[in-house]
Amino acid sequence: MSFVTAQGQGVFAIDSGYVRPMLDAIHLVVSDDGRAALVDTGTVHAVPRVLDALAVQGLAPESVDWICLTHVHLDHAGGAGALARVLPKAKVAVHARGSRHMADPSKLWAGTVAVYGQANAEALYGELVAVPEARIVEVGEGDSVRFGSRVFDVLDTPGHAKHHVCYHDPASNGIFTGDTFGLTYREMDGADGRANIFATTTPVHFDPAALHDSIDRLLALQPACIYPTHYSRSADVPRLGATLHRLIDAHVQACDGIDPTAADAHAVLVKRLEAIALAEAASAAWGVQGEAALQLLEGDLDLNAQGLLVWLQTRAQ
Repeated sequence: MSFVTAQGQGVFAIDSGYVRPMLDAIHLVVSDDGRAALVDTGTVHAVPRVLDALAVQGLAPESVDWICLTHVHLDHAGGAGALARVLPKAKVAVHARGSRHMADPSKLWAGTVAVYGQANAEALYGELVAVPEARIVEVGEGDSVRFGSRVFDVLDTPGHAKHHVCYHDPASNGIFTGDTFGLTYREMDGADGRANIFATTTPVHFDPAALHDSIDRLLALQPACIYPTHYSRSADVPRLGATLHRLIDAHVQACDGIDPTAADAHAVLVKRLEAIALAEAASAAWGVQGEAALQLLEGDLDLNAQGLLVWLQTRAQ
């Protein structure tokens, strides 16, 4: 199945089909005794892919015990309600700050329509479906999510979003990092297969100090690998973590002298972030260079600039 990649140790990356191939991963994790969990959901449009991936693994929809959300941004959680409808036994794990948006996604949807317009919002995300409150489980630091013989340990990891958690999987010694540990698109991999990384500073909760702390907490667990939503498994975690810290600082430094209320603030900041991306692609020998690297990150650089401007405005208040 072309949109499913086996990552070993019972972990499968399902390409959600969001925007382009290998941008947005839904992780299916299967225990030795045939129970399953999903980490993040993609959008409503990804539901058929999830069902197909389960069928290929010989799993019925009733085998899924948990839908584990890292945070409620729509490329991570937009399909939660629709998946809950077809996975009858699955509970939805989500940070307390995000749970209300799963029970009543009207504010999420209104904000999305305001940005994209009704037609474009429906094309990207499909109309959001509420998760029944009885199936929502608020999770945070120190909690555990169990499915069959497997367990995830929950870590509260703000910095990208206040409602962000990560899931440590002792069975693989991996961490499902959502957006806390940046972007590791496969197109960025070097010719030797070495993963590379880039920062994400998207709106509206970017907090560099909190994000640095969260990354250090993940590194302290000495994971063998990370499973970011964008896009799936990467090893050599200490090297990636050091690079990510440096790139977060570079993003913050790119804001020097910028008035976030100026008409050209976004355009100026995007240009500065493009320069950071080009330099990083060259020095780390990404698999894409120059204009191809900028095309790969075009949407991310736009969102990174937006998030940095919100952060600057918040600091000024």
